[in-house]
Amino acid sequence: MVTKENILEALQSVIEPTLKQSLTGLGLVRDMMVRDSSVSMSVLLHPDSMGQAAEVERDIAQALSALAISVPNLRIRAMTEYERSEVSAKSEGAAPQGEAKAKDNAPIRGHGSGLEQHTILHPESGVEFIAIASGKGGVGKSTVTVNLAVALARKGKRVGLIDSDIYGFSVPDMMGIEERPEQVGDKIKPIERFGVKVISMGFFVEDNSPIVWRGPMLGKMLRNFFAEIDWGELDYLLLDLPPGTGDVALDVHQMIPQSKEIIVTTPHATAAFVAARAGAMAIKTNHEIIGVVENMSYFESKETGNREYVFGRGGGGKLAETLNTSLLAQFPLGAPDNHPSEPDFSPSVYKAESEIGQEYLALAQSVIDRCGK
Repeated sequence: MVTKENILEALQSVIEPTLKQSLTGLGLVRDMMVRDSSVSMSVLLHPDSMGQAAEVERDIAQALSALAISVPNLRIRAMTEYERSEVSAKSEGAAPQGEAKAKDNAPIRGHGSGLEQHTILHPESGVEFIAIASGKGGVGKSTVTVNLAVALARKGKRVGLIDSDIYGFSVPDMMGIEERPEQVGDKIKPIERFGVKVISMGFFVEDNSPIVWRGPMLGKMLRNFFAEIDWGELDYLLLDLPPGTGDVALDVHQMIPQSKEIIVTTPHATAAFVAARAGAMAIKTNHEIIGVVENMSYFESKETGNREYVFGRGGGGKLAETLNTSLLAQFPLGAPDNHPSEPDFSPSVYKAESEIGQEYLALAQSVIDRCGK
């Protein structure tokens, strides 16, 4: 029976036209499935090689004919920018697997062990780390993170923000960021918006492409965000975590044992129940929970001022009680009254003078009081 190993060995002779190296050596053969004598796979090519896709397909078929495989089912596509940087690292041997490049070709490199010796992760850096977590998606965690970061900056604090939701990055769009980071020396300067220094996987991906990574790669990227970014002097660094208790959340708890945590939920009983898992993870790893933020607490009619509790009531308070912490804030269901014609337009950041903007300033003050910084 033909195995994947047999097929990869047979394909070693097939060369990527532009990169002039073996497809298998560069890891360009993906998603392989073998059933009896039929094979299906995806093959990545450099964009400049797409005009020679037919020749590559012919070479693959010829290489596999020795294994009695007639016509393989091929899906040939061009590499994304990230995949190109990853393959470039392999072909040049200049950086470890997982290297990503910014859109201005600024590299991000992983450093592995000893990271805390050279970055803001060092306990003596004086940075207060606050992870914003939720049990499930769709509760407005990123909205809370972005507006809390901006509110802390409005309070005069030096604030950084890492969009750690690598699969579902949204912070650049939410803050109206259109420019991309630049490399200065051997560091990348984060984008500053509303007084907040921001870094996100969204800066390193073209055309809103999906990220298809396994756990270890996520940890590498997160370490890159600490090691390769020129954060300067910070008082607070907020991390917008992916929902749930997966790899990134675990990496954060391991890499930053001194971090504190805010749990975001809606009033709905199920959302609060699921959010309790994220809180339990923080407690289990000895991380302090600053408190709970209840988002989408109610909808207030602009016409009548009446409030409708569309997701029920009490979820945030019950969650805070379960986690033995405080309910820090309750924000209504809605969106900022911002207009695209405004010079500082952003879809999700509330103006400081707005009612919700004032409530976020109050939340920021509560965080400052609890952190003592």
